[in-house]
Amino acid sequence: MFNENEIKTKMDKAIEALESKFTTVRAGRANPNILNGVMVSYYGSMTPIQSLATISVPEARQLVIKPFDKSTLKDLEKAIYEANLGLNPTNNGEILIITIPELTEETRKNYVKQVKDMAEEARIQLRNIRQDANNAIKKQELSEDIEKDYLDRVQKLINKYNTVVEEKFKEKEQELLSI
Repeated sequence: MFNENEIKTKMDKAIEALESKFTTVRAGRANPNILNGVMVSYYGSMTPIQSLATISVPEARQLVIKPFDKSTLKDLEKAIYEANLGLNPTNNGEILIITIPELTEETRKNYVKQVKDMAEEARIQLRNIRQDANNAIKKQELSEDIEKDYLDRVQKLINKYNTVVEEKFKEKEQELLSI
């Protein structure tokens, strides 16, 4: 049976995933989310950095990482270097301090390209959801009018969500290009 709410839920999840990916792209300002995905070797297992330390933003372009256990300080520092984020933490024996460098024009343009690719991935996800919904509708052997109505409703949803992706992309692009 055609379930518009189920399709909306899947599309909402695609938008949430896009927003989450966008937060990992830094815009010259300190944001703890740029460390999402940094995994630290902790007693032999890979652990997210957020599980081992508090990350705060005392200034607009500075992150402070305070480990719960000071013995993990070197491991945290190593993990940040290995994550290849272009960040250089300073270890003072108690905490790690990361100063976020100013973005160059070239770096900004590269980040915009990354964000554009992320937006395109989201659009592909949305198209796949539409394709699955359309296939499910066509399998139901409905009358022509009802099938056309359902297909039109799915198309209206995809148009709406593609507009949301485009707005989010433009927003992030502005954020990256503004100095």
